Amino acid sequence: MPNLFGTDGIRGVVGEWPMIPDFVLRLGQAAGSVIRDGQREATMVIGRDTRQSSAMLQEALDAGLMASGVHVIDLGVVPTPGVAWLVRQLKADAGVVISASHNPADQNGIKFFDCAGRKLSEKMEEAIERLLPMTPDQALPSLKVHGRMGHVHNGEIFQELYQRSLLAEHPGLNLDGVKVVMDCANGAASFIAPEVFSRLGMQVVAIHTSPNGLNINVDAGSEHVRRSLDEMNLLIRHHEARFGLAFDGDADRVVFVDEKGGLIDGDHMLGILARYFDQRGQLLARSVVATVMRNSGLKAWLEAAGIHMHETPVGDKYVTDKIFELRSDAAEDQVGVGGEQAGHILIVDDDHPTGDGIRTALYILRAFFESGAGSLAEFAAEVSKTPQIIASAYVGNGGRISRAELDATVDDLLTSRAGLLRVNLRYSGTEPRFRAMLESDGRLSEPELARIAVEICRKVQQVAGVGAAEIDILNVTRGGVLSIDH
Repeated sequence: MPNLFGTDGIRGVVGEWPMIPDFVLRLGQAAGSVIRDGQREATMVIGRDTRQSSAMLQEALDAGLMASGVHVIDLGVVPTPGVAWLVRQLKADAGVVISASHNPADQNGIKFFDCAGRKLSEKMEEAIERLLPMTPDQALPSLKVHGRMGHVHNGEIFQELYQRSLLAEHPGLNLDGVKVVMDCANGAASFIAPEVFSRLGMQVVAIHTSPNGLNINVDAGSEHVRRSLDEMNLLIRHHEARFGLAFDGDADRVVFVDEKGGLIDGDHMLGILARYFDQRGQLLARSVVATVMRNSGLKAWLEAAGIHMHETPVGDKYVTDKIFELRSDAAEDQVGVGGEQAGHILIVDDDHPTGDGIRTALYILRAFFESGAGSLAEFAAEVSKTPQIIASAYVGNGGRISRAELDATVDDLLTSRAGLLRVNLRYSGTEPRFRAMLESDGRLSEPELARIAVEICRKVQQVAGVGAAEIDILNVTRGGVLSIDH
C-alpha cells in the first residue's frame, strides 16, 4: 500500500508535514510528471473547499504542476464531485481537489482523480510517491522546470455547467412551495446547493453559508447533524419546513432530518434508492454495495426485496471499485447504487463515477415525491435499524495493535457477549483515530454497546500511549452522541 496516500488522498494538519507548501509544490511536480507520462503537455482541473489553507496549498500545487508542464483549469471553490464530473466533461487528463471533507478546518487534504473522474489507482499513487520524500527528514528533490511550462486558466465559469447538469437529470421535478432547512457546513455547498434547489422552486432556508476560512464544519454540516439534531429540529419547527438536509464540507455527503426529528442517513438512502431504481428495472445487478459499517436493518430490508448486498471495507474507493466491477457486464442504462452510512452515496452511471451529496439529495426528493408518501418519516421508515454504535477514540501516532490481535478480540466478543450481532474494529485511514462499531440483535441497547466499546478503546489507547484520551460515541440507530461514564 502507498505510504503517503490514504483511502482518501493525502491528508494532514496544515503547517505539519506533509501539509506544507514546500512539500505540496513537489507533490504537484511529481503528480504532473506521472500524469503527463511523456506527453508534451497535459491539463488538470482543480477545485477546493473554503478552508483558509486551501488557497495557499492550491497555489503551491499549481506551481508544481506548471513546472512539470501541466496546464491548470482553476474551478475555484466547488464541491468535490463537481471536479470529478468536470474532468470528464472538459476532457482533462486528471483532476485534483484540495479539501479534507468533513474534517476540522486546521486539517486539509489533496485528492487526485484520473481522466475518468475516479480516484487514482494505487499504481499511479505509488509512481507519484517514488518521486517524493516519504518522511519529514528526507531532503526535498531539487525542482526542475519542464521545457514547456504550463499555465493557469480561470475555470469558475464551468461551475454553471455542473449546476445545469444536476438539474438536467430531473426535468419534471417541481419543488414549488416545498420549504426546507439546508445546512451547507460553511463549505463548498454554500454557493451552489441553495441555488440548485431554488431553481426547482424550493423555498430554501439556508444556514451555515457564510464561510470565513475557519468555520467549515464547525457545529455545522452533515457530521454535526448526525451527532446533534437539536438545531436542525428547532429550525424545521420554527420555519414550518417539511424537513431538513445537511451537506459536509466538500458536499459529497448528505443526510436528512425528517419532520419528526428523525435522522435519515446513508443506510436509509441506500434502501430508498435501491427501491427507486429497482422498480424501474435500472438497478445494477439488482445489488447495492455497502461497507462493513452498514446497519443490519438495511441488509434485512434489501433481502426481503430480493436485492443482493455486497460488502466492502470502509472507504468510498472500495465501494466504487465494486460497482465498476459489476458494471463490466451490465447494460448501458443500469445504475450502480452504493455508499456509506455517513451519507456518501454513489449513483453511478456513465457520467458520474463518484458520490455527490447534491445529486443524491435530488434523487431522494424525486423518489419521495413520486412515491406518494405522506411524509419523509413515513417514506424512510421501511428501513428500520438495529441497535448500533460507532466509537471513535483518539490514538495519536503511538503504538498500534496488530490486525491479528484485533480479529481475536472480535471473535472473543462475539462468543462471550450474548446479543452482539457484529463487531468491526479498525484504525482510521484519514485521522489518528481508532473506530469500534458494535451492533446488537436487540438484546443489547445502544448504551450497553457503548460501554463495551469504551473497554476496547481504552485498551487501544493504552497501547498508543495516549492515556484516557477522548472517546466519541455516535448513536447510529437514532442519531446523536451517547454520554457514557468512562
